[in-house]
Amino acid sequence: MTDNNDYIPPKVWTWDAESGGKWASINRPVSGPTHEQALPLGKHPMQLYSLATPNGQKAAIMLEELLALGIQEAEYDAWLIDIGEGNQFSSGFVEVNPNSKIPALLDTSTQPPTRVFESGAILQYLADKFSVLVPKDIKGKAECRNWLFWQMGSAPYLGGGFGHFYSYAPFKMEYPINRFAMEVKRQLDVLNRHLADNPYMAGEEYSIADIAIWPWYGDLVLGNIYDAAEFLQVQDYQHVLRWAREIAKRPAVQRGRRVNRTWGEEQEQLAERHSAADLD
Repeated sequence: MTDNNDYIPPKVWTWDAESGGKWASINRPVSGPTHEQALPLGKHPMQLYSLATPNGQKAAIMLEELLALGIQEAEYDAWLIDIGEGNQFSSGFVEVNPNSKIPALLDTSTQPPTRVFESGAILQYLADKFSVLVPKDIKGKAECRNWLFWQMGSAPYLGGGFGHFYSYAPFKMEYPINRFAMEVKRQLDVLNRHLADNPYMAGEEYSIADIAIWPWYGDLVLGNIYDAAEFLQVQDYQHVLRWAREIAKRPAVQRGRRVNRTWGEEQEQLAERHSAADLD
C-alpha cells in the first residue's frame, strides 16, 4: 500500500490480498466457491441467507411487512451469512447466488425451489408473488419501478464509493471523498425534491421502492451508517428526514432491520430468525 500521492498504476494489475483495508477479504477478482458447504434449510417456505447490511435489510423488512399484512406464506427462516468469514463463497451459497453477495432467497414453496438473488429482484419477486406493496395502476407501478431501479443504480456511489472512502479505506483520501460526497449530496437532493411533493417514493402508497431506499438513504440521514450526518449536512434535506423518520416507526421495519444483525446494541442483534417469537 502506497500513499495516494505516490501511486503509479502498473502496466498489468495484480491482486494484493493484503491490501484494501478492513473489508478487503470480502472481495476477490474471480467468482465461484472457495469451499464445499451446503446451506442450512429451515421449516418455513422462505429461506433467507443474509446479513443486516443495508442491502440485507431490504429482504428482511419486506418479509416482515408481508407477515404484518397477514401473509403466512411469507413465513421465513433467516440464516446468517458472515461475509467477513467468507460464508458467501461456500458452494451452497454460490448455487443460490453465483455473484456471492447477500441477500439471497430460496422459495421452497415451488418445486423445484426458486432461487432469487439481488435485493431488488427479491423485492420484486415477493411483491409479484403476493400482489402487494406495488401500486396497482400502471402509472403508480411505473413510478415504483423508477425509484426501485434508481436505488439500484445510485446506492453503489453511496456504499462502495462514499461509504468506503469515508469510513473503511486504509487512509483518508481527499479526492475520492470529495467526489463521492458531491454525488451523495446530489442524490439526497433528488430525493428531497421528490419527497417534497410525495409522502412516499411511488406517490401516496408505501411500496417496495421505499423498502429499497430506506436502509441506505433513510439510515444515512438518521445517522445510523457511516457516522456522516454532520459531514453531509443532512439537516438540509428536511423532506428526506420526514420520510425516513416516518418509515423508521413502522414495526416491520424495526423488526426487519434486526434480522441477521451481529453488531451494535445487544437488544438490536438477532443473528438468526426462525420464528416471530425470536424478535419479540
